[in-house]
Amino acid sequence: MIRHVLFIKFQADASAEAISTCFNNFESIKDKISGIESVEWGKNVSKEGRNKDFTHCVFMSFVDDAALEHYIPHPEHEALKAQLGPILEDIIVFDYAI
Repeated sequence: MIRHVLFIKFQADASAEAISTCFNNFESIKDKISGIESVEWGKNVSKEGRNKDFTHCVFMSFVDDAALEHYIPHPEHEALKAQLGPILEDIIVFDYAI
């Protein structure tokens, strides 16, 4: 299994509607691309103040490395990136094997 974790910092002027659309697209991508076991996301609620202005996280689980490799160039992933790009300030992508 592979975990694919995104830490997201949106632009200050990103609308709530655009952010909501982004996360709706993340939730629905699981049904569009084989090999994705789960997708969850959330907004930072930590009281520690160590998030370095990253406000959201997406946590995806893939059945294996081949599924992640299939996802990366997939047209649905490209569409998701195209929607996210204009409202994105910064992103960290971290993958690890379980």
